[in-house]
Amino acid sequence: MPSPKSLKVGFQMDPMEGVDIKADSSFRIALEAQARGHSLVYWTPDRLAYVEGRIVARGRSMELRREVGNHVTLGAMQNYDLADLDVVWLRQDPPFDMGYITSTHLLERVHPGTLVVNDPAWVRGWPEKLMVLDFPDLTPPTVVARDLETLKAFKERHGDVILKPLYGNGGAGVFRLTPDDRNLNSLHEIFTSINNEPLIMQKFLPAVSKGDKRVILVDGEPVGAINRVPAAGETRSNMHVGGRPEKVALTDRDREICAAIGPRLRDAGQIFVGIDVIGDWLTEINLTSPTGLQELEAFDGINASAMIWDAIERRRA
Repeated sequence: MPSPKSLKVGFQMDPMEGVDIKADSSFRIALEAQARGHSLVYWTPDRLAYVEGRIVARGRSMELRREVGNHVTLGAMQNYDLADLDVVWLRQDPPFDMGYITSTHLLERVHPGTLVVNDPAWVRGWPEKLMVLDFPDLTPPTVVARDLETLKAFKERHGDVILKPLYGNGGAGVFRLTPDDRNLNSLHEIFTSINNEPLIMQKFLPAVSKGDKRVILVDGEPVGAINRVPAAGETRSNMHVGGRPEKVALTDRDREICAAIGPRLRDAGQIFVGIDVIGDWLTEINLTSPTGLQELEAFDGINASAMIWDAIERRRA
């Protein structure tokens, strides 16, 4: 249903022309906005700029439709002053590198006059694999370190572990190291030759074979979940690497985790968040570009996009 007040909405994201309209959450969010009568503008992150005191973007108006191969019509390229927009969505995918961080600094200059979703200061301050460190009672044993001896000692204590880049995404570079595995030294050499960032290692959770649950929170409240089951022979459940989405219900433990973290997310302006839960343990809190909206709607009929826009419109009002 169209909103009483039409909003001017900008999307900073990877190319809209290439999204999978059956799965992409940014497309679903934008489609919901359009259905409510909001006008849409889109630009890629490289077209965001600071120019003599203004935050501007070279972008294009857009109209969307749910037609495979014909899902977007874009207007002519023009300059937009972000102070003239009501809402800006920070939706480009990681990696969470200096380019991403710079985007948050620039967008922070227009927020909250222009509401940036999610709040860019906290997106920058709470990378997905680091915010969970604030909740050690909810997470599996974890170490964040670059020092090889520290990583070796953790592996010796816990035996079966997962090693992954601290700022990775989509399951890239995730390794399971079993007790008899001898590859830690080699993997450490590879990772440390690429950048100077620490690695994150966690105790392996056997429950991942039954799935890695993505719980979606809107303004700090859980609204539903999907399960992502690893492909045969895989440890990783990410859909980018063949994980299979399944219908799943929220458990009491899921709600307990959300009750612990939800108020902080809401107070920090994190309107759309996806957390990852394996068994009874919280493993990640995804703020940068969460996914799962279309799968949740397909499995359970839950229109979380509408809930997200209800929350945004309340804030704008």
